[in-house]
Amino acid sequence: MNKPLTDTDMNSLTQVLGNDNVSSDIAARELFSQDIWAKGKTADFVISPENTEQLAQAIKIAARGKVKLNPRGGGMSYTKGYIPTTDKTGIVDFTRMDKVLEINAADMYVTVQAGCTWKTLYEALKPLGLRTPFWGPLSGISSTIGGGLSQNNAFFGSGTYGPSTDSVTSLTVVLADGTIVKTGTAASPQGKPFWRQYGPDLTGLFLSDAGSLAYKAEATLRLIPTPQAEDWVSLEFDTRDSWVGAMAEIGRLGLACELFGFDPSLTKVRMKRAGLAEDVKTLKNIVTGQGGLLKGIKEGAKVALAGRSYMDDVAYSLHAATEGHSDAEVKAKTKTLKEIALSHGGREIENSIPKIIRANPFTPLNNILGPEGERWVPIHGIVPMGDAVNCAAEIDAMFEEMAPEFKKEGVYTGSLFTTLSTNGFLIEPVFYWPEEIFAIHEDTIETAVMKRIKRHDKNAAATAIVEKGRQNILDIFSKYGAAHFQIGRTYPYADNMSSETMAVLEMIKTGLDPDRLINSGSLGLT
Repeated sequence: MNKPLTDTDMNSLTQVLGNDNVSSDIAARELFSQDIWAKGKTADFVISPENTEQLAQAIKIAARGKVKLNPRGGGMSYTKGYIPTTDKTGIVDFTRMDKVLEINAADMYVTVQAGCTWKTLYEALKPLGLRTPFWGPLSGISSTIGGGLSQNNAFFGSGTYGPSTDSVTSLTVVLADGTIVKTGTAASPQGKPFWRQYGPDLTGLFLSDAGSLAYKAEATLRLIPTPQAEDWVSLEFDTRDSWVGAMAEIGRLGLACELFGFDPSLTKVRMKRAGLAEDVKTLKNIVTGQGGLLKGIKEGAKVALAGRSYMDDVAYSLHAATEGHSDAEVKAKTKTLKEIALSHGGREIENSIPKIIRANPFTPLNNILGPEGERWVPIHGIVPMGDAVNCAAEIDAMFEEMAPEFKKEGVYTGSLFTTLSTNGFLIEPVFYWPEEIFAIHEDTIETAVMKRIKRHDKNAAATAIVEKGRQNILDIFSKYGAAHFQIGRTYPYADNMSSETMAVLEMIKTGLDPDRLINSGSLGLT
């Protein structure tokens, strides 16, 4: 049975964390109890530790009273990843644990607190000519590294280096009883956190766990020299199958650090959303971010001249960024990419989109609503490269079948595809629909943008159609044995695993968290 914190325990938390970092304010509790997709039970309180020691002390106090605590990073979940599902649950807000703790250029690793954002890390490393192999999701302005390692991430660098968890060497975690544990070579009293594989991979145990096995306090990631050269290419395809087939073949070679594509619907949304102010900021970053003023002016001029109209009639678009240590290397990669795409019927178009995204990697998250103020929610699956064409076709067929229901309730969809190293193909359909917004949207979107956004009334009928569409997609993914990031309380992890595998996971959970206090209900562990 869940228990609330006693007044004595609340006072103890205040002594450890400070008055301003233990909140019972109803607005804060409601905000921290919702994600982009859903509202949970309202949390009893929110605590905000500043360092590992404070976190461990706070966990000990909660464990003493068997109080459930859910960890929350930047709040960008859309799968009920951290929202309370039972009464008498507290939220651990990690956003004060936001520091880069050590940059070790000699040993090529960086250690951060779990609440550090991907943008903060990227900007700390950039002047040193260093980078992590995977260097952030598109939401990296807000998404925290600890949250990303709990849920896993795709995008910047993932075409070559895989998802965020593949760049990790060591973790410092706090168990349900407040014990601090280090993994990898950091577990040795004399060890540095430079290497992951030393005995059983305990680092991996706490990655992609939906925040259910321990509280991540610190993370260490590999470093690489920042590639000195990059190139970009965009192509269009007339059919979905040729588009997906080209992406899969290119993806198998691991040539592109980012390889992604938009279907026609998502392209229209993206072109509609951006405004003149965004264009000006984009051009400035392109001009100043190319390693030389002359080259920057040249690339910025290309984007300005291309405008957006060139995308008006594009069906299926594919975009790639290649990187390396010389212009010759990246040009060779881009040449191979183009040859493969052309063999699948692709046609080269202006490369503004990958160039813009690379120049502006971590933009404000104004796209968590549609261009007309519609609610937005993605759903995704990772399938083998060889299954991508058939899986995408099944999802499109399901969308066609649901088209009358979508039209009736004002629902529309789009799809983003991307690759993960040489063996993962990520398919991410997104839904837009007229529905009321949450406090989290108000809190995340820029104030100036929020003032212009159209408001919609509560619309249970449209949301029910979106929920039905999401479930249909999950059913299709399950047929292909798809993997999922951000499992939270949405993806059917427990249902899709064998009973033997779940028995092992249950043993691990029980050994680490016998009272099921950590993010209860996530990962299918009730």
